[in-house]
Amino acid sequence: MGGLQKLRAAIQAAQRRAQPPATRSLTGRNRRAPEEREAALYVHWPYCEKRCSYCNFNKYIPRNLDESRMRDCLVQEARTLIQLSQVQRITSVFFGGGTPSMASPLTVGDILDTISQCAHLAEGTEITLEANPTSADASRLAEFQKAGINRLSIGVQSHKDADLKLLGRNHTAFEALRTLEEAKRLFPGHTSVDLIFGLPGQTVTSWVQSLQKLLPMCDDHVSLYQLTLERGTSLFKQVHQGHLTMPDVDVVAEMYECARNILRDTGFRQYEVSNFARNGALSAHNLSYWQGSQYIGIGPGAHGRFVPCGDVKIQREARIQTLEPDVWMKEVLAFGHGTRKQTALSELDRLEEVLMLGLRMDVGISHQHWHQFSPNFSLWNIFGDSEEVKELEKQDLLFLDNRPQLKSILQALFCITSVSRLTLMK
Repeated sequence: MGGLQKLRAAIQAAQRRAQPPATRSLTGRNRRAPEEREAALYVHWPYCEKRCSYCNFNKYIPRNLDESRMRDCLVQEARTLIQLSQVQRITSVFFGGGTPSMASPLTVGDILDTISQCAHLAEGTEITLEANPTSADASRLAEFQKAGINRLSIGVQSHKDADLKLLGRNHTAFEALRTLEEAKRLFPGHTSVDLIFGLPGQTVTSWVQSLQKLLPMCDDHVSLYQLTLERGTSLFKQVHQGHLTMPDVDVVAEMYECARNILRDTGFRQYEVSNFARNGALSAHNLSYWQGSQYIGIGPGAHGRFVPCGDVKIQREARIQTLEPDVWMKEVLAFGHGTRKQTALSELDRLEEVLMLGLRMDVGISHQHWHQFSPNFSLWNIFGDSEEVKELEKQDLLFLDNRPQLKSILQALFCITSVSRLTLMK
């Protein structure tokens, strides 16, 4: 029996052994575990100046945008969902999009003020803003810093104008590098750079040369993303009509391996499949996702996962906010939030997410971390005699550690080092 099948069977057996709800003790039924008293928070700004050729994110080109109305709704939804979650501490805030650097620093500041009024937002908490070079000049970045931003993620994507034109970006390489220099000046050690590889016509040599030229200008965090063709995008149409040719999958894999080696040799640690950091500059917000922590999503199309108050079963929900900004704002004004879909997550749902996301990290999944989500079944109980796992271990694609630790605790660790290895476990 495979690992996930055994996991599913073990949980179902435990559920059958459980007492029916009528006979369960209700003592402390609303008592929350420490990890349920805190959450990360994501804010989605849905607007962009233009749509990039490869992007199918939930974004809109604004026409007669009423930012004050959008600001009021983001503030209201933040207040509502933090109260609904009953979290006492916000561990990180991330303004994503869209292009959140199009929002005014006033909007960012008002949202952060509301968050700090509803929950503890400690001084020094990581607060990230995604920025596009065309909406992030020096004075604007300084205003965002005054509003409370202490980390930037710059969408550089490439240092070649031809690549940027292909991707439909509305900035030049010079503008991107100028923004990056200003960001490093204002946020030294806290500026991340996004890069895309696997573009049509790109070769391993051209990608390596590009990365080697760009790295000396980067700060302490780099995110590498393989270009994915998404239906509905202009790039997808161009490729499928034969106007552009994507590089072969083996070529793209070599690009990735070369980038990993170059970054490692430059002092970066690959702490996640797509993310590299040095000098301890890991993204606290994204670690919340990969470690299976709670997070609250506000704004059109935002996703969240948290335990709502009043839930007798203390069950985490996956929540999705209404996509279209105007409809979302109407719902927020009417109900205090624009949640369109709520899905209760079973224990199995949560464990599968912990497994899938945890395997993206270089540290894998420790027994102690797994125990937070599965106190009755250890990783060794579930996967120790799995033939699939044994075969992956033979190929050095997976490592399962069953060494006893202090207090008779077993230490189980899954390690992953490349995209191809992750795929084998899906």
